[in-house]
Amino acid sequence: MVVYVASRRRGQASLTAEFPGATILDVTSRGPEPWVRLSPFYPHGGIPVPFSPGTVAQSVEGIWQGLKVFDAADVDPAKLDVTSMSGLKRTVSAFGATRGHRRGLTGQTLLDYESARRQIYLPVYRWVLEHRAAEQVDALRRVAGEGDVVLLDYTTNGDVADLTSPLSHAALIRRYVLSDWPD
Repeated sequence: MVVYVASRRRGQASLTAEFPGATILDVTSRGPEPWVRLSPFYPHGGIPVPFSPGTVAQSVEGIWQGLKVFDAADVDPAKLDVTSMSGLKRTVSAFGATRGHRRGLTGQTLLDYESARRQIYLPVYRWVLEHRAAEQVDALRRVAGEGDVVLLDYTTNGDVADLTSPLSHAALIRRYVLSDWPD
């Protein structure tokens, strides 16, 4: 089973030349059904918010953005309820420098970027793969069992410790399907 990750920004001809015969799947929020369900923006609903007992969210991205803390803004619980796959991002241009991610909606601890990836993003995204997108993961395994697969994402960074670029959820899907989930 061979699963690759490539940039969604690349042209079809370039992808076909590099990965001849591979099945190319767009797993971004702009991808087709059923693969869009693997996007962290997809509103599955009922996703437990880490370190916030009894609180659930619509999407992985809603949790990630909702727990982000800036110089001029604390957590934003409203992001947990967004179902549109848009209007989720909270940026430094709007709120100043990112200070970290709060360890829970009412937590006192601010997590640095890598710690937040490990304690918030990875567990939440894995929970979604196991509890909300298991059908799509099984389908992906079947497709990969028949030949090479290329997962498209806007970023391709699969190294949790590499803080120079955003973490690719497609790379995490790849690692999950290959039983190589990061610790």
